[in-house]
Amino acid sequence: MSRSNNTLADARIALACLDLTSLNDADQPADIDALCRRAVGADPARGAVPAVCVWPRFVAQARARLPAGIAVAAVANFPDGSSDAARAVRDSVEIVQAGGQEVDVVLSYRDLAAAPALLASVRRACEGQRLKVILESGALQGPALITQACRIALDAGADFLKTSTGKTATSATPEAARLMLQAIASHPRGAQVGFKASGGIRTVADAGVYIALVRELLGESALTAARFRIGASGLLNDIEAVLAGGSRPAAATSY
Repeated sequence: MSRSNNTLADARIALACLDLTSLNDADQPADIDALCRRAVGADPARGAVPAVCVWPRFVAQARARLPAGIAVAAVANFPDGSSDAARAVRDSVEIVQAGGQEVDVVLSYRDLAAAPALLASVRRACEGQRLKVILESGALQGPALITQACRIALDAGADFLKTSTGKTATSATPEAARLMLQAIASHPRGAQVGFKASGGIRTVADAGVYIALVRELLGESALTAARFRIGASGLLNDIEAVLAGGSRPAAATSY
């Protein structure tokens, strides 16, 4: 397959696996309305994204604006990832009661000893809904800590491992993604667990790095919204440009 064909294929996968996100501190209801319109798309041929991701206070609004086929995700314990389990549970309950189907909770990455109990409480609070655990991998110093955080999240019943909040100096990296995907692949529940790359992914070429990693470590069948997500806001602009014929050069895939 040629580079241009690869880019087009990656754009289609990225669209089908995109959590279109707005987590700005200044977000207002009008911003969420605009996000939902972008999620659905003006051109039916483009296709819709599988989910939007917002603050908990906007879940009910997003759910009311979107068709049933687009899930609403929201963040809990975000962005700091405190070890306050009661706060994380409150956020999760708020999301579920407002109609959200997916909870993206930040692991207590500064206090991994507190993480198992926190995640167990959150898992109970959103039972039956999709739970994505944000590791904040860029703040975990070294492969051993990233792998430990993966194991904690997987053992607690995470449905997805997510790289980062996008609010710290280091967001998604291919190196951390590889460790996370290896942890998923080797876990007894791995065949049911997905991976979400988030933070700093702005182009189809950026997304292509993570698509290639998922393909390598989890297999082609994992490249669907059930097991792969990309959390981004501006990425949709580049996806639409590629699908319209304005493809960008592919990124280097050294990792």
